[in-house]
Amino acid sequence: MSENASIAELPVAVIGAGPIGLAAAARLIERGIEPVVLEAGPSAATAVREWSHVRLFSQWSEVVDPAAEKLLAPTGWVRPDADAYPLGGDWVARYLQPLADVLGGRVRYDARVTGVARAGRDRIVDADREAQPFTVHVQHADGSEERLLARAVVDASGTWSTPGPAGGNGLPALGERAASAKISYRVPDFADPAVRSRYAGRRTAVVGSGASAFTALALLADLAQDAPGTHALWVLRRGISGSTYGGGAADQLPARGALGLRAKAAVEAGHAGALTGFRTAAVEPDGERLVLVAEDGRRSEAVDEIIVLTGFRPDLSFLDELRLGLDERLQAPLALAPLIDPNQHSCGTVYPHGANELAHPEGEVYLVGMKSYGRAPTFLALTGYEQVRSVAAALAGDHEAAARVELTLPETGVCGGAGLFDEDAVQDGGCCSTPAQPETLTLGTGPKLIILGAEESTDSCSPTGGCC
Repeated sequence: MSENASIAELPVAVIGAGPIGLAAAARLIERGIEPVVLEAGPSAATAVREWSHVRLFSQWSEVVDPAAEKLLAPTGWVRPDADAYPLGGDWVARYLQPLADVLGGRVRYDARVTGVARAGRDRIVDADREAQPFTVHVQHADGSEERLLARAVVDASGTWSTPGPAGGNGLPALGERAASAKISYRVPDFADPAVRSRYAGRRTAVVGSGASAFTALALLADLAQDAPGTHALWVLRRGISGSTYGGGAADQLPARGALGLRAKAAVEAGHAGALTGFRTAAVEPDGERLVLVAEDGRRSEAVDEIIVLTGFRPDLSFLDELRLGLDERLQAPLALAPLIDPNQHSCGTVYPHGANELAHPEGEVYLVGMKSYGRAPTFLALTGYEQVRSVAAALAGDHEAAARVELTLPETGVCGGAGLFDEDAVQDGGCCSTPAQPETLTLGTGPKLIILGAEESTDSCSPTGGCC
């Protein structure tokens, strides 16, 4: 057997058993390619389980991959109501874990990938590089390690493990790590009595301006009705403008638009203050409380808790021995970055893309799903499913299918701004407006919020787990 033939018989390593990783496995099987899915957690969709209380703003029809559905059909699986909006927990229980169960031993749990390289070649070695398989280093829950060989690598590990910090310059604010016991980087589950008691009757700063921040603010405002003394402080790096609340009624993902409108209603009802143009430089103790200090020296009121919802970023550390071509700003593949730039695009204006745009100088390596978007928040599950369909076709040698577009996305009705720190540009079409001057405002509950949210510090299209 030739060396190339032996490499071709190796499995494709898929990193992550989340929505896109499992869909990648289904697409590979459809193409007759054997996958091995390496999941760091003890079960499928570990990250989604951590935001199981959050409702997606995509319907069931938009979060089930067609190839995965074909694998599930023989088991008697019944597709949920296409028009319903699942909670993260519903997505896991009714689709993701059943899909992982169908994949069986192809999915390996408690298998954390700690490094990927070409076998026998570090990053600087050129000789016969492309002729070598990939070596994937894995650490198990008991601390043991092993090395797997793979013909290709599809990294669908997402960005959940690396949330953005409170610091306005992209680094943790001074004192942020020391105050970690009082800081959360996720939308709290207020249905949990222990979580509810943590925030009830207390002052909480919410740092961020995306859908997750909307959700957290409105939930805190709801909590204030039952627990007097509950107070929210909204910390925004920009001012309040016409585009702050997203696309509203113009959004073709109605649930996402409704989230912004409900958050606006909550703001106008009045249960909290806001700090605008506030870029956090430090978190300082004030007795038992904390104070946020801005780069310009301004100080917030003292708060008991801080919820930081400033987006997520990719963990590239275990890919360091591979030759990746990444945009210097977004940390996304070079050809993909201009298509997803949040300064220019929202979810629906991202052109469907696949293997060609996801390619790297290191052949047969693909970052897919939320991780492929780097720091951009404009990701949709539908986009990820299209990515892995194309990647599987490319790995099977069907380059015509890999290049074909098989996806139409809903338009969002919003634009992403001009990349300015404190203002949005007025653009043709009128979807962005000149911002109001920095102001102090109050916010409250208004109509009860449906939990439909997402993270990110700009126009956001993905819920806290990175797919919507």
